[in-house]
Amino acid sequence: MFNTEQELVRIKKLEDLRARNINPYPYKFEISHTVADIRKDPAGLIAQGTVVTSAGRLMAIRGHGKSSFGNILDGTGKIQIYFKADTLGEKYELLQLLDIGDFIGVTGQIFETHTKEITIVVSDFSFLAKSLHPLPEKWHGIQDIEMRYRKRHLDLIMNHEVKEVFHTRAKLMYNIREFLNKKGFVEVETPVLQPVYGGGFAEPFKTVYNALGQEVYLRISDELYLKRLVIGGFDKVYEFGKDFRNEGMDRSHNPEFTQLELYQAYADYNDMMNLVEELFKTLSEGKEIEYQGQVINFSLPWKKIAFFDAIKEYSGFDLKNSTKEELAKLATEKGITISKDYHRGKLLEAFFDEFVEPKLINPTFIIDYPKDISPLAKEHRADPTLVERFEPFIAGIEIGNAFSELNDPLEQLKRFTAQSGFREKGDFEAQPTDEDFIEAMSYGMPPTGGLGLGIDRITMFFTNSHSIKDVLLFPHMKTDKGDVPQNNLNEKSKD
Repeated sequence: MFNTEQELVRIKKLEDLRARNINPYPYKFEISHTVADIRKDPAGLIAQGTVVTSAGRLMAIRGHGKSSFGNILDGTGKIQIYFKADTLGEKYELLQLLDIGDFIGVTGQIFETHTKEITIVVSDFSFLAKSLHPLPEKWHGIQDIEMRYRKRHLDLIMNHEVKEVFHTRAKLMYNIREFLNKKGFVEVETPVLQPVYGGGFAEPFKTVYNALGQEVYLRISDELYLKRLVIGGFDKVYEFGKDFRNEGMDRSHNPEFTQLELYQAYADYNDMMNLVEELFKTLSEGKEIEYQGQVINFSLPWKKIAFFDAIKEYSGFDLKNSTKEELAKLATEKGITISKDYHRGKLLEAFFDEFVEPKLINPTFIIDYPKDISPLAKEHRADPTLVERFEPFIAGIEIGNAFSELNDPLEQLKRFTAQSGFREKGDFEAQPTDEDFIEAMSYGMPPTGGLGLGIDRITMFFTNSHSIKDVLLFPHMKTDKGDVPQNNLNEKSKD
């Protein structure tokens, strides 16, 4: 692991420090001021002659005889430090044991250089952690994109803008919580390991609960448990949930993702549309945002267009009354990738994905979906072949799903049974029957509006990030064989 010349030199310095009875990895270091604290009022600190103690990673050091300048970086920013031999005395020679990347603590007064650079004149310093691997000499924003995701720690060290993406993500989640809490919603937690998965169209990850000898699934959605809470008397609930779907990866999909799901009793999908508009107006503070060269305005009412009307508008095909056979034939003629196992609903989705989704740049609600691809949504009050469902789209990306929730247990059982038929014909994303959920619903579930929003995708828009991997600290990556000791792979883990 440590075999390059630079690494061996650093290890030698580590040994030298220990030979001098200096602990390069102490337990604690008391800090009086972060970099942000210093930059908040440097003039006041200078005027009062305040001695500050700060700490961070050494990002640069350059010597000039009996003085040296450097920079340290903490979680709040970067600041210049100044070492002088006549101030540090014999300790000045320890600078030769410092390397870029080391964590150090510094104590000293603040001054401003003739170039207006706020600087700490170091009167004492401590080794806090020795960096045995050198940082990249020139990161160039990391030209190897995969390396950015695999070694996120280096990406965060070298690229300040990357850290800002995740500060923005945290702020978005805080603001969403505040928005919902003010409206009387209660945040809850539901199981990640579930005996029956449901609430979405996806193939799950499965594992075995050894103590019970029971096969369980990582949830694909929080929906069926949150609805149980509505049945139990929670009129407004929400959850930020980690969900898992055993599917491929692309710029808007990762097998592990964060989803906000909320449910409101005595509401319908119209109320959920109003909630989405209000939420995004709040998150954007009424301002336009730029995403990948497109200007997105959340202050205006969102466009609403029905599912079949959207397909007709963007493709020219009126598919509302088309049969499965007609759709399959047309899809083949138009070069749309389909499977022989696709049922009518899946074929309609294929047309939508091909012709409509990429065109939905401005905030848009696609409403009123076919019943056979919406097993948890309430039948449309004006058309029994449809359901009251919408999906919000921004910049050609679907960011959520919402229903007037189905609350008739007999109809729900019928829909689950139809889904089982799809599963038997090879659609492994179809939903299984959850008998416990039907039993809970049979005690009575009030009219309810439900909404799910993808937090990762929302973060993409507010940080102008092209890929979902840019807004996940540790996106899933294909494992290099050399990265995993083969003797740690037993038969179960290989599955």
